[in-house]
Amino acid sequence: MSPLNTFTIAGRAMAAQLVRLNTIASNLANAGSVAGTAETAYRALRPVFATRYAGGTATVDVTAVERIGTPDKRSDPNHPLADADGNVWTAAVDANQELVEMVETQRQYANNVEVLSTAKALALDTLRLGR
Repeated sequence: MSPLNTFTIAGRAMAAQLVRLNTIASNLANAGSVAGTAETAYRALRPVFATRYAGGTATVDVTAVERIGTPDKRSDPNHPLADADGNVWTAAVDANQELVEMVETQRQYANNVEVLSTAKALALDTLRLGR
């Protein structure tokens, strides 16, 4: 595998983790939000990853960002968004799970930074051999 492929693979993996981190940020920002209907209530976002094979190597792509979870209905007749039955729907976001996802995403991103640093150091050492 050439160094260029190493840089490309790690870069694509970092880009995928950045999408994942952005969805986590959106989920945390909307945790606890309230809506007047189940259809308009916020549902957590999750990226869908897929392996892409090209030129004998494998990289990762984000193929979609899906909405997951079911909003929770609760009775709050005094809420301004309450429907005729006095119900509101809260966002389908588990803040604890999102924080775990954030830590995992950060670790995977950091691993790819380490891969890039190692590949760079090896490339520079190889160039120094030619002097």
